Amino acid sequence: MTDSSDDRLQTRNDLAWAISVGGIGIVLFAGLLLFAWTFATTLFLIFAGMLLGVALNAMSNLLGRMVKLPHALRLALVCLALAGLLSGIVVLGGNTIAKQATVLSNTIKSQLGNVKTFLEEHGVDTSYLDFSSVTQTGTAEGAAAATTPATAPTHNNLPNAGAWASSGGAIVSQTLKVLLGTVSVVGNFFIVLFLGLAFAAQPGVYRTGLLFMAPAKHRARATVIVDRIGDTLERWLIAQIITMAAVFLVTWIGLAIIGIDSSFILGIQAGLLAFIPTVGAILAGLIVVLASLASGWIAALSAFILFLGIHALESYVLTPIIQRQALDIPPATLFAFQILLGVVFGLWGLALALPLMAIAKVMIDHFKTDDEVPAPAAEPATA
Repeated sequence: MTDSSDDRLQTRNDLAWAISVGGIGIVLFAGLLLFAWTFATTLFLIFAGMLLGVALNAMSNLLGRMVKLPHALRLALVCLALAGLLSGIVVLGGNTIAKQATVLSNTIKSQLGNVKTFLEEHGVDTSYLDFSSVTQTGTAEGAAAATTPATAPTHNNLPNAGAWASSGGAIVSQTLKVLLGTVSVVGNFFIVLFLGLAFAAQPGVYRTGLLFMAPAKHRARATVIVDRIGDTLERWLIAQIITMAAVFLVTWIGLAIIGIDSSFILGIQAGLLAFIPTVGAILAGLIVVLASLASGWIAALSAFILFLGIHALESYVLTPIIQRQALDIPPATLFAFQILLGVVFGLWGLALALPLMAIAKVMIDHFKTDDEVPAPAAEPATA
């Protein structure tokens, strides 16, 4: 009788312990999700810095295969080469980039206004589309041009103190918004740059620190996973850089041959958007075709054909050849994951969806491989 009571008591204690541990685990998991949701931008910023460090380290390792130099010196040479390349682009093409960016902005605004007018003429309601900035800009400029010669300023209609205060407040508010936005962008850039340089300068230190956080009995498995993740990201980033450069050159040269204005800046945006698979190519193609409409339907059709050719080159030539050893993720799965992270976390989630999914795939493949390893066969007994 006593043994039965002890068994029931032990069972109750085990159940209470299991419920307590499960409840604590659920609370910790919910807290982790809340933390990730609250500080998502900061976490994505740190992850972008890690990717930059991996890219710099990969280029340094490539240089090490050709020249036997210390890691610090190879990293310095890579950074100097990248800085010289960017400086050359700014010095030689800065004026062209600025002019073409202005022309491209005005062209896209004009074409959006034309699209709105075309849709409204054919009975399509455009109230759910955000054309307000374009139409208001055009209306304001037209109204200013129409009223300037007809109305002359008189001393009898000077604004009162309240109007001056309201105008001054609006100007200060808009100026602060622009300044804060600029400071935020520049600050994020330097944060990513600093983190990338720090990670690339001493990759072994951060690798050792990351592995030290794993339990001792799982440290060997964690070492394999971390090394596989680093190798996968390095190969993918090198392949992605080559793909982005090829897309930039083909887009720039192709649009220049067609005769599209702002071909250089359009090539730059196409190359940058090539970092985002599928979604980036679609956005780049829409921008190219929309900007080409100002040169006529023939130019727009030629630009659309060029976009299809570049997309085919990227999807069926560059990706299979360059990235065949980097990643192997089904397109539908990747696109769904991109849309999910883009909707939840915005631009950061959309841009970093692929490397995040690559990390998850490496971990899943590792554990799946371990589960599929057959148990060693027992040796036959000897008589």
